[in-house]
Amino acid sequence: MDFRLSPEQEMLKEAAAKLAAGFGHAYFQQKTAEGGKQEELWAALGEAGFLGVHLPEAYSGGGMGISELAIVCEEVAAAGCPLLLMLVSPAICATLIARFGTDEQKSRWLPPMATGRTKMAFAITEPDAGSNSHRISTAARRDGEEWRLSGTKYYISGVDEADAVLVVARTGTDEATGRARLSLFIVDTGAPGFEATHIPVEIAAPEKQFTLFFDEVVLGSDRLLGAEGDGLHQVFAGLNPERLMGAAIGCGIGRFALERAASYARQRSVWGTPIGTHQGLAHPLAESKVEVELARLMLAKAAWCYDHDLDAAEAANMAKFAAAEAGLSALDRAMQVHGGNGLASEYGLADLWGTARLLRTAPVSREMILNFVAQHSLHLPKSY
Repeated sequence: MDFRLSPEQEMLKEAAAKLAAGFGHAYFQQKTAEGGKQEELWAALGEAGFLGVHLPEAYSGGGMGISELAIVCEEVAAAGCPLLLMLVSPAICATLIARFGTDEQKSRWLPPMATGRTKMAFAITEPDAGSNSHRISTAARRDGEEWRLSGTKYYISGVDEADAVLVVARTGTDEATGRARLSLFIVDTGAPGFEATHIPVEIAAPEKQFTLFFDEVVLGSDRLLGAEGDGLHQVFAGLNPERLMGAAIGCGIGRFALERAASYARQRSVWGTPIGTHQGLAHPLAESKVEVELARLMLAKAAWCYDHDLDAAEAANMAKFAAAEAGLSALDRAMQVHGGNGLASEYGLADLWGTARLLRTAPVSREMILNFVAQHSLHLPKSY
């Protein structure tokens, strides 16, 4: 077992960290305050080849794996610029197109996604389905050589900056089980019959949330990704990378918070001594350091399993769970170390709380992860 990064991974890590540091948390704060997007950062990552580092070289990718994409995602978050769309566009959508797309679909979508010129959102969640994908009601029906898509999706990230949305839709019913047969479709955000409504949320982040409405959206046969009815299998192939990017962001936020807290605790002096000398402050930070590093280990294991075509579901779920908990706890403790300054914009901590807290709920809730571990790892009876 070798826990060191390869020379190529080390170079990637250093390059991604340097690029992200050139923007920094002040950039994230500015874009959030203005209601803008991190477009310059996204473009720089794409130009450097970081957004497509895991995609095939034949389609402008780096020919590496999810491990390398996770390294980039974590370093960007550790610089104070978490990019939620990294969970979606490169991790889910590009991965699924690379794995299940036709040659034409790969040539059409992957190069611009790898270079950051195209962004794609992912739409699976519905108001009445939640985590139960079998209850999806958004449906696509054949109309000659075309498809017609109708339905509603809920809490879909970044649609206002996406060029297309990868939509999970019902295309039939399994007669044996009564469950939905699902298929994936690539839908242009400007397609007739497509509408997106902003959902106001109390999260300070450039990425916004939307409800999507599809009213008889006409799709050509080239917009069906993979085989009809194989959507559930395809979705699960994309959800593990999504969980891993969520874990990477959680670890990155944890690292960012601990670096700021430790620096403050070394410099802030009360009664003639740095506050970091007091165990009441030092021990919580040290505990969070342990938790973040443990989460990073599970993230590395899960990404390694995925890249070696092993079952990564258990490790990916555990990594996401651990990173979400560790990142939020580290941020909370960093804010506490800062006292009242922990809530001041100048110190750049409190504005990350919403993103860190979101990771406990999305892209999969901590409760559903515990259900998975109880059932599949401990072989306990299914509880839902």
